[in-house]
Amino acid sequence: MVLEIYLDLISQPCRSVYIFAKKNNIPFEYKKLSLMAGEHYGEDFGKINIMRKVPAIRDGDFCMGESIAIMQYLAEKYATPDHWYPADLQKRARVNEYLAWQHSAMRPHGSKILWLKLMIPKVMGVEIPKEKMDAAIEDLDSSLKLIEEKFLQDRPFFAGEEISLADLVAIVEIMQPVGAGLDVFEGRPKLSAWKDRVRAAIGAELFDEAHREILAAQEMANNMDGSKLQHFKAKILKIFL
Repeated sequence: MVLEIYLDLISQPCRSVYIFAKKNNIPFEYKKLSLMAGEHYGEDFGKINIMRKVPAIRDGDFCMGESIAIMQYLAEKYATPDHWYPADLQKRARVNEYLAWQHSAMRPHGSKILWLKLMIPKVMGVEIPKEKMDAAIEDLDSSLKLIEEKFLQDRPFFAGEEISLADLVAIVEIMQPVGAGLDVFEGRPKLSAWKDRVRAAIGAELFDEAHREILAAQEMANNMDGSKLQHFKAKILKIFL
């Protein structure tokens, strides 16, 4: 049975898994779910991932979720090039350090900008207080500064001379607020140069394909029927406001 990967590319973790699998020529069947339509709450998907989150995989009788764990599983099963998840203890530690940090820092800040700047006001019709938006941008700026000064420093990539899972996870997270119309690379030449190196290492065509939906998020929001989000509007507002 072919590996099945359940994805919605509007999601940062889904993009990282998709890029990783495609870049490494891992054969898989792309199972598209729409988070905005609530398809992850369907009965069939609940059998794949009881947590109702994407990405998720089914590899024969083996099912699992969580993007970091999925990529580590795929890296070992398919013996992907060492630079993605290095065998060298200290290089792997650098990768693991970012992967542990981003869960509570970079990823939620990027998502918050997308919801506060785009989805909540444009689709849900709820006005965002200026202090909420300012605080969200300040949190994002602090994380971007740490990426430059702590995780990247003067190296081409987080773990050294080649791209790793840490770089891949970081770039898809950083592209989330970009999709909301916030140019996070302006005034950050180091971050911008790193982004260009990551895009080149992934391949421009694959990078652009994976980010097509998030970069079209403003158009999507303008055309979206707000009633589609009613099933989790209260939850979203509770989280972000």
